[in-house]
Amino acid sequence: MEEGMVAGVVGNRIDRRRERTRNALIGAAQKFLAEGRSAVSIQEITDAADVGFGSFYNHFQSKEQLFDEAVRSVLQIYSEMRDEIVALYDDPAEVFAVSFRMTGRLQRQIPEGVRVLLNSGTSVLLRDEGLAPRARRDITAAQEAGRFEPMDPDMAIMAAGGALLGLLQLLDARPEADAGALTDEMTFHVLRMFGMNKRSAQKLVSSELPPQPQLISP
Repeated sequence: MEEGMVAGVVGNRIDRRRERTRNALIGAAQKFLAEGRSAVSIQEITDAADVGFGSFYNHFQSKEQLFDEAVRSVLQIYSEMRDEIVALYDDPAEVFAVSFRMTGRLQRQIPEGVRVLLNSGTSVLLRDEGLAPRARRDITAAQEAGRFEPMDPDMAIMAAGGALLGLLQLLDARPEADAGALTDEMTFHVLRMFGMNKRSAQKLVSSELPPQPQLISP
């Protein structure tokens, strides 16, 4: 084997090892966040990830940066799922409704990932990835199309996001509850809050949803 090829193989192995270590740290952070244990030490995180303490700083400058990445990776899973689904729709109000309905149901599919978001609190609605920017785009488009009444975008995001987080918290506390029924009910009330009449809102929340992609919990 030529020298360049050997170096390439070794480099690939090192890259894979680094990626495994990084993923292990993110996974451990997500576990702690899902349990509401953000006050853990870096030593506890590396122990849970089964990696050396010194390797932590090869990937992250601080525990806060790691936790931020842990939340971001959950939002990325959500975003990929959501974007694949809503690509099937043209009506911005329906896009919003489908997104809300699918996100509520997500609690049953990746409960630990949802707990990461819940334990991040409403600050997750201020991030520039995941939930907030997509909801803002959908709500604004629905307003411009005359489907929703005008409302300050920031207030609309916090109103809809607060309802969604409350729903997810309720579903987490009530594992026996019908997640689909409760989610559709909450979606109906949010649509009404945005000015949609009862008939139109009911039509959106009673329409058949497309198959939800199979997701792997973080």
